[in-house]
Amino acid sequence: MAIQSLKKLALLRAHLNPVEISSSEFASHIDSSPQTAARRLKSLEDKKLITRQFLPEGQVIAITKTGIDVLNREYHEYQGIFSGNGSRKVLNGHVITGLGEGQYYISLEGYMSQFRQKLGFDPFPGTLNIRLDKNSIELRKRIYPGIRISGFTDHNRTFGSGSCFNVIVNAIQGAVIIPERTHYPEDIIEVIAPVNLREHLDFKDGSKVKVEVLE
Repeated sequence: MAIQSLKKLALLRAHLNPVEISSSEFASHIDSSPQTAARRLKSLEDKKLITRQFLPEGQVIAITKTGIDVLNREYHEYQGIFSGNGSRKVLNGHVITGLGEGQYYISLEGYMSQFRQKLGFDPFPGTLNIRLDKNSIELRKRIYPGIRISGFTDHNRTFGSGSCFNVIVNAIQGAVIIPERTHYPEDIIEVIAPVNLREHLDFKDGSKVKVEVLE
C-alpha cells in the first residue's frame, strides 16, 4: 500500500513542491478513512519517503529524494512490463585500473548508508573500472540513472552527490555509480558490488566484461 499512497502524493505534485493537505483530505484521494490515511502517511514518513511539517490546520507534505527514487524504480518496472522485453541492456567493455579513489569515498558512512538503503547491499570499498566500447558509450547515454545518491558534509568538508543504476556482472548484483562531475569521462563506468569484482571474477586489466543493466 505504501507505493500506492506515494503515487497519490506524487499526483498531487508533492515530489515537486510541498503540499498542504490534511489526513481527511488525503483519505478522499486513497478512498479510505481518515484514520487509515493518517497511518499510511505515518508509515511513509517512518520509511523516510516523505517529510511532514505539522500546522494548526493540517500538515505540509513533501516527497523526499528517497521517495522519488522509489517512484523512479516503479516507473522503470512498468516500462519493462509494457515494452515486452524487460528493458534489459548490456554494456560491453574491458577492465582498466582506476585512480584508487573509490575505496576512500565508498567507505564514507554518508555514502555507505545510502548504498545500503537504496541498493540493498554493503558495497566492497572499491570500484571495478570499465572502459566502454564505442557502441556501449552511446547506449550508456540512453540509460537513466534513477537512483539518487545525495551529497553531505562531514567535518566541514562537502562531498558531492551522484546517481546509480542497478546492474549484474557475471551473476553478481551491483550498481554503476555516476558522480556529478562536470567533466566525467563518457567512456568510463565504475561498478560497485558486495564483493571485490576484480578478485572474485579474476579480472585483470584488459579483461573483457559484460554489464547487464537492470532498469
